[in-house]
Amino acid sequence: MSGFTRLSNIVAVCVLGLALAACASGPLYSEMQGKIPNLAAYAGRIYIYRTGIIGAGVQPAVEINGLAVGSTKPEGFFYVDRPPGNYTITASIDVDRPLSLTLDAGQTRYVRLDVGFGWVVPSVHLELVPDAEGEKDISALHYTGQIGSAALQQP
Repeated sequence: MSGFTRLSNIVAVCVLGLALAACASGPLYSEMQGKIPNLAAYAGRIYIYRTGIIGAGVQPAVEINGLAVGSTKPEGFFYVDRPPGNYTITASIDVDRPLSLTLDAGQTRYVRLDVGFGWVVPSVHLELVPDAEGEKDISALHYTGQIGSAALQQP
């Protein structure tokens, strides 16, 4: 094996290791599902998650109506409970493409964040996904929030 090939292999392993280290490492949804508090009757819940590992080192902060609620890690999710109303969700890297949604009492919404490659900075895309798809997606993800931190907060 040539020196260049060996060096290329070492670099590839290091890059892969860094990408995996940047992935979520909290408990799986299936492990903590019973620890997630029931939704209050006067609130709705928004799950924010990221399934892919592309751009693993990019972990944009997420804001809802201008209030920081968490950051996204590859293969991770977190949630926030909010009163019924209209909400605007933005990611710190791409605030020019907000996602707007309406949340009703007792409703659960799922927002997927995808990171792609941009010209100068990474591209971030927020998407409101159907309930069944969101439930399936988060079932294999790790919880990245703080237990008990998603209590209802007035915006």
